Amino acid sequence: MMTKIVAVKSGIALAALAMAIAPAYAQAANGDGAAGDTSEADIVVTAQQATKQVVSDGDLGALGRSDAMSTPFNVTTFTARLILDQQAQTIGDVMKNDPAVRVTNGYANSSQLFVIRGFELDGDDVAMDGLYGITPRQLVSPELYEGVQVLNGASAFLFGAAPGGSGIGGGINLIPKRATENSFVRLTGTYTGSSIFGGNVDASTRFGADKDFGIRANFVYRDGTGEISHEKHGATVGGIDFDWRHGAGKLTVDLGYELQKANWVEPETFIGAGAAVPKPPKNDYNYGQPWTYTHLRDLYGIVREEVQIAKDTSVFAAFGFRQGREKGNYSSVTVTNATTGAGMAYGFPVAYNQDAYAAQIGLRSAFETFGITHKLNVGASANWSDKRAAYVFENYYDTNIYNRPVVDEPSEVFGGGDFNDPTRTGSTDLGSLYASDTIGLLNDRVLVIGGARYQKLDIRSYNYGVPTLSSRYSDHAVTPVVGVVVKPTSYLSIYANRIEGLAQGPEAPASTTNSGEIFAPYRSVQYEVGAKLSIAHLTATAALYQIKQPSAYTDATNTFVENGEQRNRGFELSVNGEASRYIRFIGGLTLNRAKLVATAGGLQDGNYAIGVPKTQVNFGVELVPPVFDKLTLTGRVIHTSSQFVDTDNALQIPSWTTFELGARYILVTDSHPITLRATVDNVANKSYWQSSFGGYLLPGTPRTARLSATVEF
Repeated sequence: MMTKIVAVKSGIALAALAMAIAPAYAQAANGDGAAGDTSEADIVVTAQQATKQVVSDGDLGALGRSDAMSTPFNVTTFTARLILDQQAQTIGDVMKNDPAVRVTNGYANSSQLFVIRGFELDGDDVAMDGLYGITPRQLVSPELYEGVQVLNGASAFLFGAAPGGSGIGGGINLIPKRATENSFVRLTGTYTGSSIFGGNVDASTRFGADKDFGIRANFVYRDGTGEISHEKHGATVGGIDFDWRHGAGKLTVDLGYELQKANWVEPETFIGAGAAVPKPPKNDYNYGQPWTYTHLRDLYGIVREEVQIAKDTSVFAAFGFRQGREKGNYSSVTVTNATTGAGMAYGFPVAYNQDAYAAQIGLRSAFETFGITHKLNVGASANWSDKRAAYVFENYYDTNIYNRPVVDEPSEVFGGGDFNDPTRTGSTDLGSLYASDTIGLLNDRVLVIGGARYQKLDIRSYNYGVPTLSSRYSDHAVTPVVGVVVKPTSYLSIYANRIEGLAQGPEAPASTTNSGEIFAPYRSVQYEVGAKLSIAHLTATAALYQIKQPSAYTDATNTFVENGEQRNRGFELSVNGEASRYIRFIGGLTLNRAKLVATAGGLQDGNYAIGVPKTQVNFGVELVPPVFDKLTLTGRVIHTSSQFVDTDNALQIPSWTTFELGARYILVTDSHPITLRATVDNVANKSYWQSSFGGYLLPGTPRTARLSATVEF
């Protein structure tokens, strides 16, 4: 404990010292620094401060690229500048800016799971450059991407059905970096938590007669112990992105490698039959075991070609692959006495290998007929994946979330497959055809969007250890979309949409009594109305929505079951951008009423869904003092209301609120910007249960200091 306190205080002192000496350093680097001088350094600082952190434009898959005011959906893109300035190390860190999203862990492992509009989005179903199945699963470092795009709402028409069976409430799409017109090398050193040191390199250049060739390379490394005692994290990530402009065409190639490690991982917590919700343990206390770990390795790539075949008409094709390898030993605690914290736990070693492929082909065309504009999109997409898995169920052992005994790894009880040589346990083939048209009336003041996607799903499950077919589901569906945008003025748009979601049916987890059972695909319907206001560099969006989908969960007998539907009705308000050059806003609030309907015998009708808060607030502010524009002060509040743990609504975790404070300072030496950053998460060091989504409790993160310094050449 004392070591961690000293480390945090030393880090904060280091940041304070750096900010104190920065003005003198900047003056020395730029001559005498006389007041009123307009130097090259001032220009560089202004350019750095003006770089956008959030944009609302985006590529909407089957609808093509569109600006925010012409889109009948709530889309937000968090840029590479935000990722760098906020020192984000996972996609979950980026999602702290979105009030419609909550982050938890996957079922009994160390993966990140995103809850958008009250429905889950697995890490497996995060898209990359519009392709599913290519993104590294479980944990993703965001430093390799130019933007993290979040679409609130069902997206089966826009991007196709997610192969992992989630994404009903929204999707995340990672946008690869591209070489810029000006070459640069950006070096960043980082320090996080108790002793996680690291850094990253971002380099870009273009060459050729007309700078036709571009290369963007990124490398990330970090390793050490975080604020949670004994919990170690490490990441080694590399990516290289090529692009070639040739006549009317452009070819891009993106290649990446990611290795994520975590050891002595703090587990999730289940509540045993008849037990109450325990008080959360001290937030830096690790009640896990030293033999728990996760190792994730992913190799992936995307090739994309786009050719303009006529004015405002282009064709494109893309192909991607991913080879993923996972090994880990996970452990979940079931509390049997909420007062003492006593409970039971078990070891659960898992080996999971997956090879995935994705392809797209399409045509985009814009034209006008009789004063009516059209944006036509037609195309096809496909996903294939093959997974090989094995697991071991180890003996139970006694434990306690407040006073954990360290035990030896338990002995094996039973298992499925060969842990060292897993055999095929599942395969998924998805294919689709789509067409859409965006019709513009009255000089595009009114836009009407219509389209449909035909989708076929073929999902197979095989027995562990013996690759014989155990179950198969094959079906097809058409998911339509209708949307309208009305723009009374250039800075106001009003929109509405009806869109359907389609996802592979869930598969019962390996730790349940009906392990491997595949359920029918989920089909959902979303209705949404909203308005967007864009003034100068500030965009505000308000939306009302309703989404329905079948409800599935693990019941008290440890059986994965479906029971009725989950109906989410909500309101979103977000404000992103600059109110002036001195103040920026990022975030907003979400109100969500997620209720169960049509349950068996009506016994749970009207009850609230597990782990979906009624109120979520994420609101950040950045202030640039008018007399000291090299300094930016940052703050953020995150509030999550209470969450139910069970479908009977007998158990719930209390609401929680955390605060973040930080600062960054830009100085310039020899025309090279240097940015110093310091941020403290959970300033009050509050202990809390962060999430109950899935029926298990995830502890909140303790107070954590993040420090970094970036120099650009």
